[in-house]
Amino acid sequence: MRITDYEFELPEDLIAQKPLENRESSRMLAVNRSEKSWSDAGFNEFPRFLRETDVLVLNNTKVFPARLFGETETGANIEIFLVKETENQIWEALARPAKRLKIGKKINFNENLTAEVVGKSDEGRVFIRFYAKGNFHEILDQIGKTPLPPYIKRGEGGLDEDRERYQTVFAKERGAIAAPTAGLHFTPQILEDIKNKGVAVTEITLHVGYGTFEPVRVSDLSEHKVLPENYEISEQAAETLNRAKAENRRIIAVGTTTTRALESAIEKDKRFTAGKSAAGLTITPNYEFRAIDGLLTNFHLPQSSLLVLISTFGGYELIMKAYRHAVKSRYRFYSYGDCMLVI
Repeated sequence: MRITDYEFELPEDLIAQKPLENRESSRMLAVNRSEKSWSDAGFNEFPRFLRETDVLVLNNTKVFPARLFGETETGANIEIFLVKETENQIWEALARPAKRLKIGKKINFNENLTAEVVGKSDEGRVFIRFYAKGNFHEILDQIGKTPLPPYIKRGEGGLDEDRERYQTVFAKERGAIAAPTAGLHFTPQILEDIKNKGVAVTEITLHVGYGTFEPVRVSDLSEHKVLPENYEISEQAAETLNRAKAENRRIIAVGTTTTRALESAIEKDKRFTAGKSAAGLTITPNYEFRAIDGLLTNFHLPQSSLLVLISTFGGYELIMKAYRHAVKSRYRFYSYGDCMLVI
């Protein structure tokens, strides 16, 4: 299939710019794969769609404030979006405007943080060495901004209103530059209700990277590759998942990041391997899912790798029809939007 097969018309006013006041107030479109049907629900009803034998898997990564605003020696304003640390104090980053940043250029962020451009990539990234007076991450927490997706518009000044809300209530392991947004709907009470039902809740960690923003740049999906993202599955989580597989119990993934980690970690004998690794898997049509039996996810961009993943799991025709229903019914889209449960 071609990426243009995953196009749908989305009015701009359906792209959620602000989160709802209450996380659990989101709407949820429940899609049934076997019946090829869907129903409209609210996320607060999510526990009733689960069985007491299910295992619910969360991604407990924590977003750090990866957007920085500084000035060059000549007074030009520069925005830096940190992508990943390549070695001690040297980061791969996106820059705007990148053309101003020649190798050797100095950037000043505040009295405690300066930087120097030490390299550039063919893909337009820059490599920056930071010089911090104190703990680098503590300084980031003071002056950095939440790394929101480009379709959410925020100014560079004022309070970082997204610092707490663009974070799941179960976030623990710092390292993501984007939130696992399917998890944003959960509250402590919803999680308690799920556990009280008897559902096993386990956590893994996948640090969401720039690949979550990167558009598909090829027409033929067989040529597309999603950038690897680091993940970790504990011995306890692997044991819980392997027991569920042995007993033919459902594994429900919260988010595409969780899905990608689980599908990367399962072996041919359908056993999960504990430890740290990189999820280099790109899910395209005809991929056979081995790890998950259900998926909670937000609504994704047209012609995106995440929409391809969802459509491969739920069935292309069913998911594309469900998306058109969501648009017609005015569901809210993307990171701060509503969600879809596919079971």
